[in-house]
Amino acid sequence: MGFVMFLFFTLFIFMVKETKVYAHSSEIRALMDMKAALDPDDKYLSSWTINGDPCAGLFEGLACNEKGQVANISLQGKGLNGKLSPAISGLKNLTGLYLHYNSLYGGIPKELANLTELTDLYLNVNNFSGEIPPEIGNMGNLQVLQLCYNQFSGSIPTQLGSLKKLNVLALQSNELTGAIPASLGNLGVLMRLDLSSNRFFGSIPTKLADAPLLEVLDVRNNSLSGNVPLALKRLNDGFLFRNNFGLCGSGFMHLKACNTSDNPNANRPEPFASGSSGLPTREIPETANLRLPCNQTHCPNSSKSHQASVIAGTVVVTIALCVIGVLSFTQYRRRKQKLGTSFEMSDSRLSINPVKGVYRKNGSPLISLEYSSGWDPLADGRNLCGQEQDVFQSFRFNLDEVETATQYFSEANLLGKSNFSATYKGILRDGSVVAIKSISKSSCRSEEAVFLKGLNILTSLRHENLVRLRGFCCSRGRGECFLVYDFVSCGNLLKYLDLKDGDVHVLEWSTRVSIVKGIAKGIAYLHSHKVKKPTLVHQNITAEKVLVDQRFNPLLADSGLQNLLTNDVVFSALKASAGMGYLAPEYATTGRFTDKSDVYAFGVIVLQVLSGKRKVTNLVRLGSDACRFQEYIDPNLNGRFFEYEATKLARIAWLCTHECPIERPTMEGVVQELSNCSSCL
Repeated sequence: MGFVMFLFFTLFIFMVKETKVYAHSSEIRALMDMKAALDPDDKYLSSWTINGDPCAGLFEGLACNEKGQVANISLQGKGLNGKLSPAISGLKNLTGLYLHYNSLYGGIPKELANLTELTDLYLNVNNFSGEIPPEIGNMGNLQVLQLCYNQFSGSIPTQLGSLKKLNVLALQSNELTGAIPASLGNLGVLMRLDLSSNRFFGSIPTKLADAPLLEVLDVRNNSLSGNVPLALKRLNDGFLFRNNFGLCGSGFMHLKACNTSDNPNANRPEPFASGSSGLPTREIPETANLRLPCNQTHCPNSSKSHQASVIAGTVVVTIALCVIGVLSFTQYRRRKQKLGTSFEMSDSRLSINPVKGVYRKNGSPLISLEYSSGWDPLADGRNLCGQEQDVFQSFRFNLDEVETATQYFSEANLLGKSNFSATYKGILRDGSVVAIKSISKSSCRSEEAVFLKGLNILTSLRHENLVRLRGFCCSRGRGECFLVYDFVSCGNLLKYLDLKDGDVHVLEWSTRVSIVKGIAKGIAYLHSHKVKKPTLVHQNITAEKVLVDQRFNPLLADSGLQNLLTNDVVFSALKASAGMGYLAPEYATTGRFTDKSDVYAFGVIVLQVLSGKRKVTNLVRLGSDACRFQEYIDPNLNGRFFEYEATKLARIAWLCTHECPIERPTMEGVVQELSNCSSCL
């Protein structure tokens, strides 16, 4: 009896193995169909082959989760000029799809809605056309939907109001028409909605204005009319409405007051009848909610009757004996193909960190492949030689040192967390205070060589205005990488903005000028090609990234960090910086970061330092009238500043935030210009 049970168990294992192989082959077929549609000339996706393994790191732009399933496709800016195939629905475990900045055309296949695990969908800056499929409303895990800068037409499907987890909806610069659906007000976590540069008409629904977490609503360059809901005043600069000549409302700058002929009903999502807004009545079709056909994944399998006859038992025994040999060969072959061992975690170590579970839940959907060395890319000095190995070894910490320094990642030592990392204060054995940034494995680059190159870049950065990297530790057991930095005691620049009169943290004028110059020097060092390091673009310069030490010396944090992180994590970091106005305008059309995009962000910070305000979007829009600096200088200074220096800083800020990147100065030029400020000497 025991032998028979063993044979049944062996057969079960074989069936599981065969099921995985079948799932793997079904994904291969889907990928091959996608390749034929996305890249019909086979110019860019030649690494996608029918006999290849998509989880072995050989398929360009693909990464898998820990179960060996395709979880992420990152092909942004690859020059693809085909279509999006309905076959993509076969990748049922996909969580991130990044196809932006290509030349793709045609419509979005409704089969895309079968990807119910998808959280990030980036199709912006292509040539897609047709209507937005209402079936997208069934993608319950979607958090970011980027369809802007295409040629989509028709109205916004009301079904999008069912996307309860949606944070960002970007539809600007299309040919969309109709009314703004009131159902978008059901999106309880929606933070940014961009509908600008389309052909929308009718009113702004009051229900949308009441969306609890909404921070930015951009409806510029449409044909909207009627009374603007008063609730939108809370957005301040986040509500953008220019070039909608039918809008009216009280309390909004540049809006006329409403009269009796203006439409009083702002709740209604469709255009109003003649006599109210002056626009003809137009019926907007309500697309029905469609129930997706069930597939092999979601439909219940029919039950099979149990065969207990002696003949069936004999057959099972015979098959099982044959299977043992086949299984041994299959396991050997798949072991050779697999990039590394299965993902291992120490439950005992993970249990001591209650915070880590929080940010992992909101982290990157991409699960990195296991490195061949077991997630310690520096084990036994692999891939390193000579002087480079010596440099790396001098930066390495072991896990015991990291755990001891942070008191086993005590919550009392937690400085802050994001959707991909947590930062702890720690004390090393030599008594020095450090900040230890913990980055989950799922947020790190999956290619071992690329990760090592990024780590090498971080260790090469040495400047008085950059936060110093003390070392790092990669832990296989915890599935994390730790970066150990010098601790900077006085917080970040945000702490010194938006202060009330008399606050002890109000910065003196000379300190502000010194901070501006220090930031400029740090950025100029990153951009420089004259030092023994690669030329770098920071990509995410914000006031939060500027730390201040006890002498008010500014230190730029996270320099070069993007070289360690996956693309989707980098994209998510951009959402916050874009919302605060740090993102250069050309990024919307090019999708590229250059030294001039860093210069733009620096200009915004200069305006923040001058005004003492966090939000300076209006100042950037005002133009280049630097002589009007008195209008936005921080009143907390009480006139204690030098007009000559204020004028020069204002002029530098305007030049750095110029809409055209070629008109912006280099950071080296900015440093030279600032050297003439008396307080900077």
